Amino acid sequence: MLETHDLAKIYEDGNVGLHGLNIRVQPGELYALLGANGAGKSTTINLLLGFIQPSRGTAKINGLDVVAQPVETKRHIGYIPEQVALYGDLDARTNLRYFGRLAGRNPSLEECDQLLEAVGFPKEAVSRKARYLSKGMRQKVAIAAIKMKGAKLLLLDEPTSGLDPRAASEFFRLLSQLRAEGRAILMATHDLLRMHQLADRVGIMKSGKLVTELTRGELDQLDLEQVYLSYMEREEDEDHRQQLQKEVSSNATGTN
Repeated sequence: MLETHDLAKIYEDGNVGLHGLNIRVQPGELYALLGANGAGKSTTINLLLGFIQPSRGTAKINGLDVVAQPVETKRHIGYIPEQVALYGDLDARTNLRYFGRLAGRNPSLEECDQLLEAVGFPKEAVSRKARYLSKGMRQKVAIAAIKMKGAKLLLLDEPTSGLDPRAASEFFRLLSQLRAEGRAILMATHDLLRMHQLADRVGIMKSGKLVTELTRGELDQLDLEQVYLSYMEREEDEDHRQQLQKEVSSNATGTN
């Protein structure tokens, strides 16, 4: 569904935002990008969205090149940023109907209500102006829009930042449903605990580089927080990766 090859971004001032990224996200898979602010997570997502252009390398979504076929690729993308932007003077269903029309649909208000109900949007808030909606409610409008559009790839940039625990749990419940429907998910986040539990793969980024990628099996064997913190403190990333692989092998042998 999503594949990048040597994807890089070098800005005009010489600052390197991303060094030759190679990742793949399959349908039904949740891939988490972890890293400190400035590590390259948001740069990656902005490149995939076409907000900025790569300096080299390629990115393909459903086999389509992001740079060469920008309109076609965007038809497959659902995007949830840290703060979902809605039209403040419009209510939830009217916002959803507008987004549906942008995606080439012409949904009725009844269909919009059904989609909002399906993602758990409170019925009593359906007619409330968007400017008065909580962050969690705005995210549910965005998820309803993704379902309406039929997006196959979800790009999420710090979506749970600022959510209370209950709203965060509800968000991840909806995310699990979307993954079960076969949608591929790339998520930039600082939520190590949730990603340790839920992600199929985790990529740790540092200074624009993907310094390691952990599979589900490795996540089951290792303490993700310790791995993450150790990479933030180390310089020799390849040597460290080899040491982690030895630890995984040792743990697996010890359980047999």
